[in-house]
Amino acid sequence: MNLLKGGEPSSERRPGVNQWWSREDLRFTEGELLFGGQSLQEISESAEEPCFAYSANRISDNLDRLRCALSGLPSRVMFAMKANRFQPLLTFLKTAGVDGIDVCSPGELLLARQAGFTEQEISFTGTSVSDADLDVIARHREVWVNCDSLSSLRRLGERCKGQGRKVGLRINQRVGIAYDDSDVLDYAGKVTKFGIYREQMEDAFEIASHYGMRITGLHFHAGCGYLNPQMDRFRQVLEQAKPFIEMVDDLEHLNIGGGIGVPIKPKDQPLDLDVWRSIISEVLGESPGYAIWIEPGDYLVKDAGVLLLEVNTVEEKGGRKFVGVNGGFNLHIEPAFYNLPLVIVPCRPNSWAKTETVTVVGNINEALDQFEEEVELPPVMEGDRLAFLNAGGYGSSMSSNHCMRGEFSEYLIF
Repeated sequence: MNLLKGGEPSSERRPGVNQWWSREDLRFTEGELLFGGQSLQEISESAEEPCFAYSANRISDNLDRLRCALSGLPSRVMFAMKANRFQPLLTFLKTAGVDGIDVCSPGELLLARQAGFTEQEISFTGTSVSDADLDVIARHREVWVNCDSLSSLRRLGERCKGQGRKVGLRINQRVGIAYDDSDVLDYAGKVTKFGIYREQMEDAFEIASHYGMRITGLHFHAGCGYLNPQMDRFRQVLEQAKPFIEMVDDLEHLNIGGGIGVPIKPKDQPLDLDVWRSIISEVLGESPGYAIWIEPGDYLVKDAGVLLLEVNTVEEKGGRKFVGVNGGFNLHIEPAFYNLPLVIVPCRPNSWAKTETVTVVGNINEALDQFEEEVELPPVMEGDRLAFLNAGGYGSSMSSNHCMRGEFSEYLIF
């Protein structure tokens, strides 16, 4: 194997046919679930522990699709490292031509440098930033900084006084956007800790001027996972950014954040990037006089990753059939905490002649540790391997050692 470590079946019962998630690089072939041409069963057996597998080709395709949508518009694509910080993946993104990387802590900043990104290719967007954080930022003079509070702007100024440093403001225009209009994924529809509000802008300019800094960039991140049904809200997000834009005399770029989603349920359709791009042009102009930056995380890596787990328990309790696996919400938190499902698929189905309704649970001693309730799967046996699709973002990067079950490995498939 070329690895770098670190629906419903059809009437003919051929596995993978008509599965809503199936695509050219993720499908069943002769009873094997293949991902990027590799057998996920074999990867899981080789790892002998929970593992994530990521497809370099899928990441590259996602990046190319986004670049194509932005063609003709001065733009930069900055990967949001918090989505996935597997270093071989970061280095691959660098070689694949991503314009830069957005980090939210000094640790991520240093990891970005180790992965090959220059200071000029790194933006820092943190919140509740400490003095120690700012000491590191001040030492990296070419790293772009988005200050999300007057406090952090002032304390950065104290460390950079007289340098003429250009800085950005993370703003909050009080309009959020999220997958299925979820409250927990909406970063700006209500009063939150994120960003500088419109009534604070004059104070921000005064602080910057006092320390000899120049505000030449604006940034916002209004929410996560949005798709076609949220395009009207996306337009509102951009419209409400315009008053902030008008306040900045020397605006060099506007960072519209990340949040572009991918289909995670059968009802979902991929975001129409032509519509998305047209809204940007209609609201901001085809030649706005400043560059558009975007910092996707999930859009580049979510559907480019799978989590592979082994079934260790199959048992009926209280009239319900449970399938227990050797990993839990500590390895991928989204199903339990954000109600964002992973698609569960057997790596090597025993039979597609029938399916059964089961509840798939993890090995963490918490009631929340449930991947999916009442999911239809072919008959599952202890020792089988299951693939959890759409696991490439906010899985390993948000993992923990809860119950001391945090061991896993990661692979990048070429």
